[in-house]
Amino acid sequence: MSANRAAGLLLHPTSLPGRFGVGDFGPEADAFLDWAVLAGQKIWQVMPLGPTGFHDSPYSCLSAFAGNPFLISPQLLHEEGLLPPGALKDVPVFPADRVDFARVIPWKDQLLRTSLSHFLKVNPPAIALAFEEFVAAPQQTSWLPDWALFSALKEKFAGKEWDAWGAALGAREPTALAAARRELRAEIRFHEYVQFLFFRQWERLKKEAVRRGLLVMGDLPIYMAFGSADVWAHQHLFTLAKDGVPTAVAGVPPDYFSETGQLWGNPLYRWDEMEADGYAWWIERMRQNFRLADLVRIDHFRGFASYWEVPAGEPTALNGRWVPGPGAKLFDAIRAALGDLTIVAEDLGVITEEVTLLRQQLGFPGMSVLQFAFGELDSLYLPHNLVPGTVVYTGTHDNDTTRGWFSHVNAEDRRRVLGYLGTDGETIEWDLIRAAYTSAAERAIVPVQDVFGLGSAGRMNTPGTAEGNWSWRAAKDRFDAERAGGLRWLAELTGRR
Repeated sequence: MSANRAAGLLLHPTSLPGRFGVGDFGPEADAFLDWAVLAGQKIWQVMPLGPTGFHDSPYSCLSAFAGNPFLISPQLLHEEGLLPPGALKDVPVFPADRVDFARVIPWKDQLLRTSLSHFLKVNPPAIALAFEEFVAAPQQTSWLPDWALFSALKEKFAGKEWDAWGAALGAREPTALAAARRELRAEIRFHEYVQFLFFRQWERLKKEAVRRGLLVMGDLPIYMAFGSADVWAHQHLFTLAKDGVPTAVAGVPPDYFSETGQLWGNPLYRWDEMEADGYAWWIERMRQNFRLADLVRIDHFRGFASYWEVPAGEPTALNGRWVPGPGAKLFDAIRAALGDLTIVAEDLGVITEEVTLLRQQLGFPGMSVLQFAFGELDSLYLPHNLVPGTVVYTGTHDNDTTRGWFSHVNAEDRRRVLGYLGTDGETIEWDLIRAAYTSAAERAIVPVQDVFGLGSAGRMNTPGTAEGNWSWRAAKDRFDAERAGGLRWLAELTGRR
């Protein structure tokens, strides 16, 4: 039996319960860690932890390096004396089952500004020293100045993207940047402070996970949003014209999720420019991700073998073409700089022999999603076909919940599901969890929505739709001893504890 066999849970911190409108790094996160241990789990998988932009998606972050301010725990700020007395007495009543981003974001932004004002007033010596050390530390100097200035400018220009800030700022002319730093000094300081709080709280929570024997699996989107600080600060690394307008954007051809493909719209990388400087930006990005997590899933891994390039301005992803990616050269450079890293390749979708060979050459485990396993006889995704170097999921953040999926499958697929699993489907989510756990795959990851037996109302994201995603939150009473006991027993039976 492999010593690496493990069970894990997929739960983004925003989905944690609590009274502050969105899950955060505070006491409810600690309670989840305790419950995960009780359930015999070894891995906590999160989605990207960066600051979100368009439609609040963690896969469309405004920075490859900064953290999401809205994951900062008000309760921990209160306990550290970083809020004035009474600051949490009149918290608005937020929905318990969904994140109301339109309400919670401005409220939490104001709370963080109140925290900075209080911090500057009381100036607690130990925390003030830690703040100054954070800003000056080498881990931050490559990205924090650009991020803080970018965020201050975005605030000044009422949330507009950087290409609407005027030609001088858009092109990053030195005199314009220097003038902005002088004008926006106080706002820049606020964003430095917010990042200090984020990393201070996340590092505390990650230590608590390690203390309990849990590994954190992070998630790294392959592309950056056009309106991100990274595209603004490193325009020569992306497929942009001289005026900053994208010339080609990312997507995927027609697939399981969409008949016209998925038009993501992210600017593509200029891999020739990245290779010329030794892939320095990617090395720093990977270094930051492994600061946040113990192992990292790379989303859309197939894009490193070849990627779908769509001319800018196309209404759908149909009229694209496959273009060769950097292949092993990128990961050889990362390995030379950072050593061996535990990386999981998200190799779903249109996978060719080229992609499989690259993944195998690099020694990265791939993924299998059991909801995709029943569309044909003897599918490669079925448990009996999985190999140890695989991470198996019942579903991911892009899938419906297992119960929701099963309620919508066609009659033939349903017959295959019931026949293969030997079940009547009454507890289909546990049937699929059992199939994942008993497979040869070394790691089995289950979204908590499946542990809870939720239907489609618990879905996190529906690809191809812009509204209503990323907002699901767990009810506190779902994390009960009975469900934990069921998972623990299954983990013990299948050698995953």
